[in-house]
Amino acid sequence: MKRLTHNLMFCALAIGLGMSAGQALAGQQRSAAPPAGAAQMETIHAVLTAPPMVPPPTNRNVAAKVIVELEVIEQDMPISDGVSYNFWTFGGTVPGSFIRVRQGDTVEFRLKNAHDSHMPHNIDLHAVTGTGGGAEATFTLPGHETQFTFKALNPGLYVYHCAMPPVGMHIANGMYGLILVEPPEGLPKVDKEYYVMQGDFYTEGKYGEPGLQPFSLEKAIDEHPTYVLFNGAEGSLTGDNALKASAGEKIRFFVGNGGPNLISSFHVIGEIFDRVYIEGGSKYQENVQTTLIPAGGSAIVDFTADVPGNYVLVDHSIFRTFHKGTLGILSVDGEENHDIYTGQQSSKEYQPTAPEQR
Repeated sequence: MKRLTHNLMFCALAIGLGMSAGQALAGQQRSAAPPAGAAQMETIHAVLTAPPMVPPPTNRNVAAKVIVELEVIEQDMPISDGVSYNFWTFGGTVPGSFIRVRQGDTVEFRLKNAHDSHMPHNIDLHAVTGTGGGAEATFTLPGHETQFTFKALNPGLYVYHCAMPPVGMHIANGMYGLILVEPPEGLPKVDKEYYVMQGDFYTEGKYGEPGLQPFSLEKAIDEHPTYVLFNGAEGSLTGDNALKASAGEKIRFFVGNGGPNLISSFHVIGEIFDRVYIEGGSKYQENVQTTLIPAGGSAIVDFTADVPGNYVLVDHSIFRTFHKGTLGILSVDGEENHDIYTGQQSSKEYQPTAPEQR
């Protein structure tokens, strides 16, 4: 009965994606030839990292064949203190594992769907040139694995997400992440790199209501999130989880917005971004205070941590930060520099000015 249910679901979803059931079933068996020249390339297994960490730069002078293996895992995890949620994840985290390749690489992508998953899943990588960004090629039933190959043609920082119907629900449950395609010369060198991704979440219970909270389709359609979070959980970047740096270090944030609905106004209180690679592309703006990141979009922000302190990461749609959870900390240690910032120098009562003198 369970197998029959899966087959019926498979056929219905395949038709919803514009395929006949026969085409979809046949597609699970066929394997397309890799791009020309791939056989002569060095083969590398991609290093994937959980947020907020980032894989090391590729540091390669030539393109390679890169094998990416990513598993979909459905699991209950904390979303706030005393509150849990059934997240659907790429790699067991929200956001999903960070993927780093080089422009010109041939990427062999293998998507696995855990045996205990309840839903079929796929992946749409915005870095892919081809039908559905890979979604059509990666229709993956529970307990199955699919594969396709693509050429990383364009450098930039790209979002990936599940694109199974209903697409919004899969994304709202945490199915998104970032893939970086480095230019051949690499990015300018920095001392620390971190991975931060915003998402909006819709639970039946109100903010802070304890226990396992189910997804609310009504709230999602109305775009009224219960939580707006960095890296999938309130407190994911605070306390012991705060990001670390030292004064004088150059910092890079790879910032994404999984949505599914809200635009992010990303800001670090007490810092100015030296460079913002707008929408994750090749062009950058300098000396930026707050940068706009659309749902399904990204930005790369570089800055120098000039003086020590706790710098607060926020969505400057500020009620989200203090009432829905979009708050993180970059903790910077090191020597004070009073030429840049003194801290409070005095505090005293002042003498009011008489009205006639104002």
